[in-house]
Amino acid sequence: MGWLEGYSVVVTGAGSGLGLAIVERFITEGARVVAFDRSEEKLKTLKVRLGSDVEIVVGDVRSSRDNAEAVRVAVTTFGKLDTFIGNAGLWDFGGSLPDTDAEKLDSGFDELFGVNVKGYLLGAKAAHPALRASGGSIIFTLSNAAFYPGGGGPLYVASKHAGVGLVKQLAYELAPDVRVNAVAPGGMNTDLRGPASLGLADTPIGEAVPIDDFMEQSLCLHYAAKAEDYTGSFVLLAAKDQSRTVTGAVFDVSSLGVPARPTESLGIPSALAKD
Repeated sequence: MGWLEGYSVVVTGAGSGLGLAIVERFITEGARVVAFDRSEEKLKTLKVRLGSDVEIVVGDVRSSRDNAEAVRVAVTTFGKLDTFIGNAGLWDFGGSLPDTDAEKLDSGFDELFGVNVKGYLLGAKAAHPALRASGGSIIFTLSNAAFYPGGGGPLYVASKHAGVGLVKQLAYELAPDVRVNAVAPGGMNTDLRGPASLGLADTPIGEAVPIDDFMEQSLCLHYAAKAEDYTGSFVLLAAKDQSRTVTGAVFDVSSLGVPARPTESLGIPSALAKD
């Protein structure tokens, strides 16, 4: 029997990358999952493969209505909601302040913060009543960029620092009924993309940056982590019997290394540079 036997969970950004790995791991631990993503194609593929243990919701995390629908499906289909995992995110491809056009900063901020911060806030708002009823928890995906510079440009790093504040404030507000925590992974080769307003929606991080090489070269473990390597911390924080006293915490599960922007350290020009 897994740690999450009988749990009902919503995962945003579930169609690929870390979100997909979380869905797969949670199912092996006994949970049933609502996979919430904007890509209908990815979700349909996921549903065919995982079957009745997963339900799918196509939507935008920036929409309060779509977040509410994901929660509704979990409660209606599985009878309750135990954990809401805000995971959908965008990266800024390391665009620095000096090298980024002011108009791109403007539009990029709105889109990236809309997904990385507002999406989490709206998800928590939608999930709170059901989580209060079950004594459940919220888990956000942050990043080692929530603690250190160099994991991206100012848009991404600021959004992840904002996520830390969101964790602490919500843990304070929603106690004692709902625990709120986060996991901060390091870099990995996934389908993570950037804001469409910056022309970065069609470029996965692994195509733009040799992220595996960077991780192996710069981190003390000399290991390029895969998405599934990070899922255990999400299981731990979701499992009530394993983490009942934990709230307001951000688990930094990245390997120690030298803070450096991958785009600069590997000689790759900023994706947001001025024309």
